[in-house]
Amino acid sequence: MPLGQRVGDKSDSRYCGVETDFSDDMPHVLTHNLSGGFDFVLAPLVDPSYRPSLSTKSANGSSVLPVAASDLILSPAQWSSHVVGKISYWIDLDSDDEKLRMDSEITLKQEIAWASHLSVQACLLPPPKKGSCGNYARCVSQILQGLSNMQLWLRLPLEKSESVNNESVDAGDDSLNEVNDSWELWNSFRLLCDHHSQLSIAFDVLSTLPSTNSLLRWFGEPVRAAMFHTDAFLTNARGYPCLSKRHQKLITAFFELSFQIIISGNLLHHIPQERLDVFPPSDNDCDGEGAPAGHQLKPYLEYVAYLYQKMDPLSEQERFEINYRDFLQAPLQPLMDNLEAQTYETFEKDTVKYSQYQRAICEALLDRVFDEQASTSTSVLMVVGAGRGPLVRASLQAAEEAGRKIKVYAVEKNPNAVVTLNSLIKLEGWEDIVTVVSCDMRCWDAPEKADILVSELLGSFGDNELSPECLDGAQRYLNPDGISIPSSYTSYLQPITTSKLYNDVKSHKDLAHMETAYVVKLHRVARLAPAQPVFTFHHPDVSLIRGNRRHKKLLFKIPPDTGSTMVHGIVMSES
Repeated sequence: MPLGQRVGDKSDSRYCGVETDFSDDMPHVLTHNLSGGFDFVLAPLVDPSYRPSLSTKSANGSSVLPVAASDLILSPAQWSSHVVGKISYWIDLDSDDEKLRMDSEITLKQEIAWASHLSVQACLLPPPKKGSCGNYARCVSQILQGLSNMQLWLRLPLEKSESVNNESVDAGDDSLNEVNDSWELWNSFRLLCDHHSQLSIAFDVLSTLPSTNSLLRWFGEPVRAAMFHTDAFLTNARGYPCLSKRHQKLITAFFELSFQIIISGNLLHHIPQERLDVFPPSDNDCDGEGAPAGHQLKPYLEYVAYLYQKMDPLSEQERFEINYRDFLQAPLQPLMDNLEAQTYETFEKDTVKYSQYQRAICEALLDRVFDEQASTSTSVLMVVGAGRGPLVRASLQAAEEAGRKIKVYAVEKNPNAVVTLNSLIKLEGWEDIVTVVSCDMRCWDAPEKADILVSELLGSFGDNELSPECLDGAQRYLNPDGISIPSSYTSYLQPITTSKLYNDVKSHKDLAHMETAYVVKLHRVARLAPAQPVFTFHHPDVSLIRGNRRHKKLLFKIPPDTGSTMVHGIVMSES
């Protein structure tokens, strides 16, 4: 069964698998591990002792691959749902030994072909051996071109990035200055495979971890699984396995990013016999207890499930955003296009934004009208870009909260939204307070000056709703001492790694999509350096030289302990 379901979590359940040795009795392997609580097995599909050059051929020159089980032994659903294939570990396509190199290429193609025939969800490739991976990557790239939907997971150790140079390099030995960094190996491999979307990563998580910054750069890469070795677990006071604080934080981050967890290795913790039936773990982070219940690795599984179930439930905002995570959306341009009702409805679900607007309008009214003038003074408030009226409602609620009188002009260029605005005003009985103006704010000839100008033109990012240009055109009907809400905003840029989005854009195979600015709810992303401010706009703009054509040069510094990384794009945000 899955590790559990967090409260309010609408995303996929988190699963935990187990790495097994080769066995020619696959039904027993599957039954034993599934009954032990695991969701899938990571198992060799071919006898690892097999070598094409040593195989015995029949009289007609053919040979039979020594597979773990016939495709008839398990149902197609079992193969696809509960088995991840593991390619033979001995394979080395970049070996200096020509015989080993040839055997490796033949076996790699045979095993992946067999896995594809079984319709397993993925196959785990052995890690590249130290040194060059060019021929290995070439062969994998060739295989990927003819692969259907199966994923290939490249096994990589989650190693520290540090120099192993212990001597002077004057002797000319470049290997002495080698950097032990799995990311460098991964980057070389995936570049040779042209960033193929079916090539992913499976980590070996060991007892030691790289620096935090080095770990964070992986969050934007296509990681599918993390294998936690039993020797990476500590032992608590009762003899049960637990993880260090750093490992706990890491596995929690993996859960958030939907990585599959795999337990690898043998039982290294000797559970006292009298405690075999004790569970669940205590509230102590490092005090989980579990009973083997027929499977020697059950204590590790129970501890991983315990960590998953400890996670905080998703907030209402997170639940709403799940379906939009890492999904490319073309930016809306309301000035050019009239928005649809469904789009307005999505915007209006942002209750936090409108409560903040209401608070700001209330403060502005209190600043402009003193208490002794509240009964006699009426403030003119203009909502430019009123849409279907959420800012109109926020303005009237703010006036009621502040105890001030207001007169509202709701300016909207979308004739369809104007219909809804008029209906809303009649329904709420606001006819004496609100006047609807069906016009582009830049072209409207206002009958009087505004005390407060309210707008929400920032859009999803940058300036896709032309806020500065529109408000520059509308500020002529704001009183000299009038207030604009917002009065200023700043855009920020930040370099990121996001392999998923890069591949989505790259799939269009043209320059236009690469140069398009998209709206995305970022999730599986590595933020490589702190965001920096780019442009700031003020409203009303009282500068003598007014214009919105501008440029800026920024220098981003990636923390030195991060190691090498790749910038897939730049994310823009505003505040």
